Amino acid sequence: MTFGFFVPNLGPAATPEGISKIARRSEERGFRSLWVTDRLLVPTRPTRPHPGSADGLPPEAHRYALDPIAVLTYVAAQTSRIRLGTSVLIASYLNPVVLARQLTTLDILSGGRVVAGLGVGANPEEFTATGGDLSTRGRRMDEFLELLVSVWTENPVRYEGRFFTVPESSILPKPVQHPHPAIALATNSAAAVRRAARVGAAIHPVNAAGSDLVDLVKLYRSALAEAGRDAGSGQIILRAEIALSDRPLGHDRAPYHGTVEQVADDVENARRSGATEVLFDPSYAAGSLSEFEYYLDALTPVAFAAT
Repeated sequence: MTFGFFVPNLGPAATPEGISKIARRSEERGFRSLWVTDRLLVPTRPTRPHPGSADGLPPEAHRYALDPIAVLTYVAAQTSRIRLGTSVLIASYLNPVVLARQLTTLDILSGGRVVAGLGVGANPEEFTATGGDLSTRGRRMDEFLELLVSVWTENPVRYEGRFFTVPESSILPKPVQHPHPAIALATNSAAAVRRAARVGAAIHPVNAAGSDLVDLVKLYRSALAEAGRDAGSGQIILRAEIALSDRPLGHDRAPYHGTVEQVADDVENARRSGATEVLFDPSYAAGSLSEFEYYLDALTPVAFAAT
């Protein structure tokens, strides 16, 4: 199992200094990957409760968000080996041809280090702001992935679908990675897991633990086999939203919350359940750069003890 870390593109630590420090130190310490998240807006009167929120409101960090691809381009110029991932870009708000060019550019500039984490989205206000349609997001995602891979791997490109049409065109250059950058799909439903298996993408759950993670991995392996793929080849890239405490939390604690020792136990359980990479995300618990640095210092031994 390998490990990644989030650079601060949300909240007060999302500054040039904060991004640079965390990115460089993560690479120096041997983390495999660096990740950014995405948030477009925060509704003042949300029509849908935020998942996992006690009061239904989004985390405070969501109120200040830098563009994820721009941040990773900045990070690419200051690192040399560590992989660069998005967790996640909301495909429902984006055009696959435009995104393909953006990620191709990043892959070329970084020397082939991009991991494209994608999701369908769920925030009604963001769908409204971008002209999206919640009711067709799954079907649109299927076409989105087909066209994204086509732009990355074919020339000329021609595509006719319900949501996207590309007249036969030359689209160059292609990414450094062959056949294309890795894709990881956010998986909050069985349909999303099966979609990942069909296209050969990794699954990318958030805070999954215990029997939920075991069941998710089983479903993914089964779906890979049904799709005619090697069931053992799939990658499970788990995003763990970490919140550290000085004292042990009780048995009702949330996964990846508690002391360093409790989080280490959660990480070991994730490894046993089949996770192939764990991404430490302190974005919602660490407000300042100094807190981000504390989390990096505290979690580095957890990562490399587990490996």
